[in-house]
Amino acid sequence: MMPAFKNAVTNPDRVYVTGHINPDTDSIASAIGYAWLLSERDGTVAVPARAGALNRQTSFVLKLLKLDPPHLLTDASPRFESVMRRLDAVSPEKSLLEAWTILTRTGGIAPIVNTDGTPYGLVTGKSMFEFLRNIVGPHPQYREMTIAQLLDIPCREAAQTDVPKFPAGTRIKDVLNRLLRLEGDEYWVLDDHKRYLGVVRQRDLLNPPRIKVVLVDHNEPQQSIASLEEAELIEILDHHRLGNQSTHQPIKFTVDIVGSTSTLISEQTEEAGLSAPPSIAGLLLAGLLSDTLILTSPTTTERDRIAANRLARWAFVPGSALENETIKSYGEKIVQAGAGLSRHAPDEVVTTDMKVYETAGYKFAIAQAETSDIYEVGDYVANLQKALTDLKNRQGLDFACLMVTDVVEGSSRLIFVDAPPALDELPYRSLPDGTLFAEGVVSRKKQLLPIVLTLLEV
Repeated sequence: MMPAFKNAVTNPDRVYVTGHINPDTDSIASAIGYAWLLSERDGTVAVPARAGALNRQTSFVLKLLKLDPPHLLTDASPRFESVMRRLDAVSPEKSLLEAWTILTRTGGIAPIVNTDGTPYGLVTGKSMFEFLRNIVGPHPQYREMTIAQLLDIPCREAAQTDVPKFPAGTRIKDVLNRLLRLEGDEYWVLDDHKRYLGVVRQRDLLNPPRIKVVLVDHNEPQQSIASLEEAELIEILDHHRLGNQSTHQPIKFTVDIVGSTSTLISEQTEEAGLSAPPSIAGLLLAGLLSDTLILTSPTTTERDRIAANRLARWAFVPGSALENETIKSYGEKIVQAGAGLSRHAPDEVVTTDMKVYETAGYKFAIAQAETSDIYEVGDYVANLQKALTDLKNRQGLDFACLMVTDVVEGSSRLIFVDAPPALDELPYRSLPDGTLFAEGVVSRKKQLLPIVLTLLEV
């Protein structure tokens, strides 16, 4: 299971550490590994997050290491759950005295909740006044009641029951205009089963706190969670080209020339005098080996090799899930878990590891898939082209490309849809099925993307 991250669920000062959309193994490993490091080294309440679904390779590694997936965070826009308060509650048949006791401690709100967890109503100062006005005014016989007798009445009699209800995940900005038209000042916050989670006041919704975010393994806004501009971005840790957005205040920004973000996290861990737990070390090693194709990619540096040995020393210990592994054997299992076109639907192939770029007026995507047999591409070209066309139309792109990399032979086949004429100059051999054979090209970041950008920007 995932190591505990110090009060991560309830603490309002928590920081979400998240990778890019369509996360690969390095992205997930970096989110979990850096959240752990921030927690252990700095005392930060850090929560690992992911911006999309897990791919098969990452799922395999997490299952092997018995780690939970990171929290799914696709949008940074503040939600009701970020400003709600889980106040003490009583059931409708309890006395008004019990509700009154809660009301005096919460600043004027007592939630009345049914035994099945669904909300019944709120007892507030206003609802108490309405109750007294309705019961005492028209009924002279009640004027002789003592306060003790009055407080013995079931609290449901004094509850306001027409209180608006909102799911915890509702984005505040989506309902703000409606909130301003509502008469009440308090609202229910419910879980997915319409059960009571908390109460929120209107004034808190008008100025919600920004969630705090650390980006790992990317720095370009188009590759990040939606509504990132509504978050408080506090740090970026990455190993890709620069394409970051502006920030409201200075942040910690680290971009370095290594093969994986997992490498950077392992270095920071050692610098802090720490060693990662075997499960997290194994996950970081998986991210490193995946991104560097078991240390054979042109992106691999000497620092990556040192980091791999460091992480192996922490991960391959007696009693761990990886105690009998070597870097080579573990790397081969990781690569094999994600390789092969026959195991995946075409739409999955073109979206699992896909990144969107913008330059020179073009918006385009390059996806990458791995195989152990480059020749199998020929059996799937038509279906993959259709999937790329659907991706292009869905994302509003100018063109799209799939890079199918043979992790054994160290070459790639490129499939383009609607490529602009400028890319006719790509230095790769055309094949009869319309694909391009890129001999020796295995890195999207270091080998393919720079050439594409150069040709588009001429």
